[in-house]
Amino acid sequence: MASRNFSTNTTTRQSMASSGSAVKARQLAQLQSQLAQLSANLADTENLLRMTSVQAESMRGLGSWHAGMFMAASKVLGEESVQQQQ
Repeated sequence: MASRNFSTNTTTRQSMASSGSAVKARQLAQLQSQLAQLSANLADTENLLRMTSVQAESMRGLGSWHAGMFMAASKVLGEESVQQQQ
């Protein structure tokens, strides 16, 4: 009876160990998948930040251009109002 109980305990321990390693393998595979997704998301974020930087520089140039146009319009309109007052 004692040997049968010992073999049952050994079998139970082995099945628990194999199920534990299966769970560990599944968790590692899931972690690897999540890390791959994170890496892809970081690459996308890097590309978006690079594009945002380029667009910000373009917006700066556009703002300068508009400021120049406003200054030119102000000068022209200012000269017209001076001439009308004389």
